[in-house]
Amino acid sequence: IIAAAKADTDAAEARMRQILRCGTADAQPGCAVSIRYLAQVIRVLPAPQVFAQSLYGYALTAADPRFVGVNLVAPEDNPVTLKDYGLQMRLLGYLGRRMPAANLSLHAGELALGLVPPEDLRDHIRLAVEVAGAKRIGHGVDIGQETDAQHVLKTMADRGVLVEINLTSNDVILGVTGRDHPITAYRAFGVPLALSTDDEGVSRIDLTHEYVRAAETYALDYATLKTFSRNGLEHAFLPGASLWGTPGQLVASCAADHPGTSPSAACQAFLDQSPKAALQWRLEVDYHDFEAAVAAEAESGLWGQGHGSKTTAASLGQSPN
Repeated sequence: IIAAAKADTDAAEARMRQILRCGTADAQPGCAVSIRYLAQVIRVLPAPQVFAQSLYGYALTAADPRFVGVNLVAPEDNPVTLKDYGLQMRLLGYLGRRMPAANLSLHAGELALGLVPPEDLRDHIRLAVEVAGAKRIGHGVDIGQETDAQHVLKTMADRGVLVEINLTSNDVILGVTGRDHPITAYRAFGVPLALSTDDEGVSRIDLTHEYVRAAETYALDYATLKTFSRNGLEHAFLPGASLWGTPGQLVASCAADHPGTSPSAACQAFLDQSPKAALQWRLEVDYHDFEAAVAAEAESGLWGQGHGSKTTAASLGQSPN
């Protein structure tokens, strides 16, 4: 099964490169996008099938470096999911202990009052983090209904569990928006956040849309939006060490470097050894170029005439995150 999965992925990626004309003079920008995969498990199936699919996902991450983790998909409010949720978290924890190299990203807490009975809002996020061992959480909308929510939030902050914030999806599917959304609570507790579309095709949106919505709804400043984007790469399941030794401070090999210039020999050697750090450096270069362009527009008097704000939204949405 693993061999077949690798062959299918090879064929799909070859077709992608053909369509994008990669390796030719007409190569499309998508050729430069770094791609990794999460093996998806259908959580509404009977428990033995969920276990088998999960085992397959963990085994696939061990056999093919393009597959970096596992996620459960399908509605969290499905009766089967609600009945088996605790069991599913335990089986993922079991597999994670046996194969610790695999990463776990779980949609958890994509629930709201009125959608499920109150008792089903009390522990999904905690179980995903503390029992299954998730490193990232998708949605996390019902955190305020969790038993001892402050403890759960502190645990997530201490462990660096990222929450993928899906503002449009949470509005359309759950009816949760504005002050009812827990993004402010997560920020208050220092839980790392990144903006996500959830499903661009279903919601008819892109990442730029989510940055604009977040900025307009919660009056987020530019520095906060930069942090969200940086978090997306910091918590990405990419191999290699991070570019950041501590928040806001580059690792020693690149500490004296500036993204406005070519990296030093020591920094370049570090970037060559870490796909994660290489993408993070590329993001910093994009920030430098964008901010220099905005500064130039401001000096020339173009800023504030409509052109600058449009550039801001587009540039944020086009970051490597």
